[in-house]
Amino acid sequence: MKVILAKRAGFCFGVKRATQMAFEAAGMDKKTFTLGPIIHSPQVVNKLEEMGVKALKNLDSMDSGTIIIRSHGVASDEISEAMHKKLEIVDATCPFVKKAQEHVKSLSETGYGVVVVGDADHPEVQGIVSYGGDKVFVVGSGDEVKKLPIMNKIGVVAQTTQSFENLKNVVSECLLRGGEIRVFNTICDATAVRQEEAKELACQVDSMLVIGGFNSANTRRLAEVCAELQPCTHHIETAAEIDPAWFKGVARVGVTAGASTPKWIIDEVMSTLEEINKND
Repeated sequence: MKVILAKRAGFCFGVKRATQMAFEAAGMDKKTFTLGPIIHSPQVVNKLEEMGVKALKNLDSMDSGTIIIRSHGVASDEISEAMHKKLEIVDATCPFVKKAQEHVKSLSETGYGVVVVGDADHPEVQGIVSYGGDKVFVVGSGDEVKKLPIMNKIGVVAQTTQSFENLKNVVSECLLRGGEIRVFNTICDATAVRQEEAKELACQVDSMLVIGGFNSANTRRLAEVCAELQPCTHHIETAAEIDPAWFKGVARVGVTAGASTPKWIIDEVMSTLEEINKND
């Protein structure tokens, strides 16, 4: 059985940066917390907890110490609260997410109705929306734009993990509902490149493994993209979930991983596949 690992499997730039910042802060022997999970990887969150850095849902219990802002960013009022409490802030927000926040703020201040393309329940989107005014709308598709009010000026930004195709569909519908349209393509290139690479790999193999947190939006999307092309696709978080029966009669296995998946987990999966190969 031949095992092919995607070249861009694992941490993207923003996640790698956030993780490094969190572990560096954890080693400073201070009262340190993250505001929400630093990234969508339960295994990384657990490692930080072992080092004494726990994830908080809010800042209610903090009156001193260091707070690390997760890679997905947080709401603007949470940043204000941390500053008001004079906490030491380590801002690990992905620069691409930060740019989306800035665009929403600028558009709102200059009188635009803002359309954010993304998942309304995702923490990244909730944070981005908080930087706007009263006229900020979250849509998941072009069809949802049809429910929005007519606006003279519309600004469009996207959740960083959205597909370019979905952004185009939303913009097309916005053109029918507004006079002036400003569009900021805030999609992270790493997401699109990762998905295209996964598609190519899924077409070349008999089975696909997609590694990453079940709570990771970009990993779930990778699994969906692969499953559309290779029905024998399995989304796993760790090597312990691998069933050797999946690979009976399989000649080629493709492996990819979400942007929040650490290298040590990918290495464990590759080692497990190697053991399965030996036993066969």
